[in-house]
Amino acid sequence: MKITDVRTYIVGNPWKNWLFVQLDTDEGLTGLGEGTLNGLAKTVEAAIHELKHLVLGMDPFDVETISLKLIRDVYSDGGQVQGSALAAIETACWDIMGKATKQPIYKLLGGRCHDKLRCYANGWYRGGNDEESFYNQAKEVVEKGYTALKFDPFGAAWRTVERADFANAVRNIAAVRQAVGPDVDILIEGHNRFSVHTALQFAEAMAPYSPTWFEAPVPPSRVSSVVEVAKRSPVPIACGEDYYNREQFAELLKHDAVHIIQLEPQFLGLTASKQIAGMVHAHNGVTAPHSAQGPICSIVCSHLNMATPNFFIHEIFDDFNHSWAQDIFSPPFKVVDGYLQPPERPGLGVEFNLEEAAKYPYAPGHWLPLFKQGWEKREPVES
Repeated sequence: MKITDVRTYIVGNPWKNWLFVQLDTDEGLTGLGEGTLNGLAKTVEAAIHELKHLVLGMDPFDVETISLKLIRDVYSDGGQVQGSALAAIETACWDIMGKATKQPIYKLLGGRCHDKLRCYANGWYRGGNDEESFYNQAKEVVEKGYTALKFDPFGAAWRTVERADFANAVRNIAAVRQAVGPDVDILIEGHNRFSVHTALQFAEAMAPYSPTWFEAPVPPSRVSSVVEVAKRSPVPIACGEDYYNREQFAELLKHDAVHIIQLEPQFLGLTASKQIAGMVHAHNGVTAPHSAQGPICSIVCSHLNMATPNFFIHEIFDDFNHSWAQDIFSPPFKVVDGYLQPPERPGLGVEFNLEEAAKYPYAPGHWLPLFKQGWEKREPVES
């Protein structure tokens, strides 16, 4: 089998343009992938088309060699852009492999390790950055059956925080804990916002509310800062979504400070993601892959998580996206009582509805401005 073409499609989801890829083969099988990257959909799309000559004529089963050609052979560090392009193409190859073998992808990655995947809700807090809003919305989430939920209570904070804003963020955390009770996991999202000192101040302040983790409290580029916070924080630290190669995870893991690793298959591809999950396993850690790009990314994570023995919990936005998002793929991907199963059909297990997707075109205002007040409402950004 040979790859004959790589096609791209952008779907204008209001809070992040979703970029999808379709690979064609000379045997008639096609594969789906995703290359979504906040604010850079057109850039990744250009990278895919600039790199696709390297994979035309290749066998889609040769994913290790395809990865080397797209990363090593190009001899450039294109970071998350290059990683997103790789992942989009490589995911589509895995989809084709599953269809060719008539197996769901997780069977090709090692098989079923879990009966079902426990999910945490994200994207649910769109009604305002105050304790009453957080309280009411958190109640609605647990009423849907979720036993875990994640949120960023910090508004538009960056590095340091004024006293009033600090107190408001802690009140938001307290309100969610009060709303969901003692038995639901609450996960605090930091979005790389803080300096080391501010992060540790927040970690101390949130500890009485028993968060399951404090995610990405400091920027990821200085591993020493991540490690310092992780070793001094009374709350477990989770991170990893920003890294796009194995070496970055090796550098983080060697310090044995962070044991909840949020690798991003969207930047790594499934092949490297499976290998990194093994690296985490060797360090007695657990994985909670980042799944905040688009719907294909969520399905990819479900296959990876099902085949990962040290999987912890699955991130899900799907219940809190626009209702039409379920119409662009079939069958729809559903969470039931806070749990999900990866699709059992061959490959990814879903098909792309081009006609429906065309109703939602790209727009430059479709991105998430995380350091602008009101970002959590996930509305289009006015130019």
